[in-house]
Amino acid sequence: MNRSLVSTSARLPHEHPPDERAKVLEVNHLDVSYRVRDRERLAVRDVSFEIGRQESFGLVGESGCGKSTTALAVTRYLPSNGRISSGGVKVNGHDLTSMDKASLRRLRARTVSMVYQEPMKALNPSIRIGRQLSEVYEIIGLKRAEALERAEAMLRNVQISDPGLVMRRYPHQLSGGMQQRVIIAMALASEPSLLILDEPTTALDATVEAEVLDLVALLRQEFQTAVLFISHNLAVIAKMCDRVGVMYAGELVEEGPAEQVFEDPRHPYTVGLLRCVPQRGQRKDHGRLDTIPGFLPGPGQVPRGCVFAQRCSLADERCVSEAPPMYEVTPLRSSRCHYHEDAPRVPRSTPADVQLPESGELDRAEAPVIRLRGVSKTFKVRGESVRAVSDIDLDLRLGETLGLVGESGCGKSTLARVLLGLTPPDEGSVIELDGLPLAGRCSERDREQLQAIQIIFQNPDSALNRRHSVRHIVTRALRKLAGLSGDACETRLVEVVRSVRLEESHLALRPRHLSGGLKQRVAIARAFAGSPRVLVCDEPTSALDVSVQAAILNLLADLQSRERVTYVFISHDLGVVRYLSDRIAVLYLGKVMEYGPAETVFAGPHHPYTEGLLSALPNLDGVQGERVKLEGELPSAAHPPAGCVFHTRCPRRLSSGVCESSEPPLVEVEPDHMMRCHIPITELRRLQGKEPSGQEEAQRTSAAT
Repeated sequence: MNRSLVSTSARLPHEHPPDERAKVLEVNHLDVSYRVRDRERLAVRDVSFEIGRQESFGLVGESGCGKSTTALAVTRYLPSNGRISSGGVKVNGHDLTSMDKASLRRLRARTVSMVYQEPMKALNPSIRIGRQLSEVYEIIGLKRAEALERAEAMLRNVQISDPGLVMRRYPHQLSGGMQQRVIIAMALASEPSLLILDEPTTALDATVEAEVLDLVALLRQEFQTAVLFISHNLAVIAKMCDRVGVMYAGELVEEGPAEQVFEDPRHPYTVGLLRCVPQRGQRKDHGRLDTIPGFLPGPGQVPRGCVFAQRCSLADERCVSEAPPMYEVTPLRSSRCHYHEDAPRVPRSTPADVQLPESGELDRAEAPVIRLRGVSKTFKVRGESVRAVSDIDLDLRLGETLGLVGESGCGKSTLARVLLGLTPPDEGSVIELDGLPLAGRCSERDREQLQAIQIIFQNPDSALNRRHSVRHIVTRALRKLAGLSGDACETRLVEVVRSVRLEESHLALRPRHLSGGLKQRVAIARAFAGSPRVLVCDEPTSALDVSVQAAILNLLADLQSRERVTYVFISHDLGVVRYLSDRIAVLYLGKVMEYGPAETVFAGPHHPYTEGLLSALPNLDGVQGERVKLEGELPSAAHPPAGCVFHTRCPRRLSSGVCESSEPPLVEVEPDHMMRCHIPITELRRLQGKEPSGQEEAQRTSAAT
């Protein structure tokens, strides 16, 4: 790393150098309220925590619990109707609540920086990267020439290999990971004492997420910066943070060292959150995820007793009538629960047992529902041919889930659109439904074919018409796809709504009146209204909290078990993919690099690309293997590398030159396990330390036969 920026002589001038012995951030009994319709509504209540120099503190909890409001209060950047109604916030010993506007501007320019979730919303699309970054240095007093020099050095500091070229580009010309690195560079330009990260990796692929997290950890040490990290991804918090605070309904309900909180939680809400996350190796046919019943209290609702009592299976009369204080569990840990000693033994809310269909074992012998052979899709972009999908051969079986994984730009969504008929494939591509040819365009398919293949989109807000009620949205699908009307339509409507665990009272509501989880249930109900044979799930849980995600995953698994629908599940969360999928297809630059049963693909030996994806995945069980880093950026699909398309980034490419000169075919390396790699599977097994025991080999052979 370039260290010129962090030498004493290169340090940017601060009006009041921070005391190295003082806490960087002190939040003391903070209350934040919003004025809505002439009423004060408390959004954050009695929140206290500290962050020291070079320390990282994580805030976790469901959407609406007050995490982002706390972060905005720390910088006094609340909306016009929000205010700090009680308590205090100190940064480097200076009280923010008593600062005037000029002092606040200086604080935000020099001392506190923030990285937001979506970099494209934080970058000006009409201004080049170099100008946007150098402007930060000009604001703190440097001349333009020196500011440009510092900007280029900072881009190099955040591990951008060609900073000069990047400075001349516009934001849309950079990948998501590069955009986030630019935002981090802008945030660190003033060498802040406090860096606030608000869901900085939620929209990123696993590999890019791992790179950004590694970068933040390295720069935290380099700049001796305190970090406030906000996320609903518990595994990311476990990896990045020294201490963690769990928020619920505006209150801090548990706080302590991250490792201890995640290994031995002492609040029922923390226990519930951890049980919602698919653990290593957990699958749908081995048991359902636990869920947290009920919903968060409405904004401004302050219950008399414990805020979590209505959703807690340990709650009694004391919890309802008496608000618990912050109990000291150990000298370093605290919990806002009267019965914190019993919290680890809180009973499950969702039964773990599952009922599998009796015919499940016969599915493998049946003909595939969907058969793809030689499916390709080429786009024309500025006169160049861009092959987004190349010669895909896949079978989708009845009642199974095919997981599609890979980085952004690998062809997952294009393949899904081709299957749906939204994007016509290249000439010569073969798509069959139940053994019969399927037209490439949805406009050329009959109603039965349209009914057979449906989709659940990532964002229900943009997928549901806000002007229509839930009843209208689902009923329209029943009429258009299933051809129902009258009493038959009404009967089926009630069945569908109940199957996704919505209440009939929800039918009269519009999407804006529903939570994110309820809106996604409406989207699932609409997709199931026509009794589809195949359902494409395009990142259906990526925007949801872990508690809502668990409920949606359980729902999808139950519906599949009952109705034997086939899923194509697209996600960059490999833990979620592993839980729901029976088979996995790993895509890279439009090609299938690995394909086989989920357990085989995840157990290894892996294709080197799959190995890189899996090693980048953070987890909660504390078992983190050696990271296999993928070199460079995803190549352009318009000019793919010769030979193996992955060789430019492959950590295991052969020195013989065969990877650069010859494209490997997709071959069966072991029963039902396909791979596209020049390296023999025996060598991959040795390199990756995946030598099977006798028992594992016998189990694998038995499963294959």
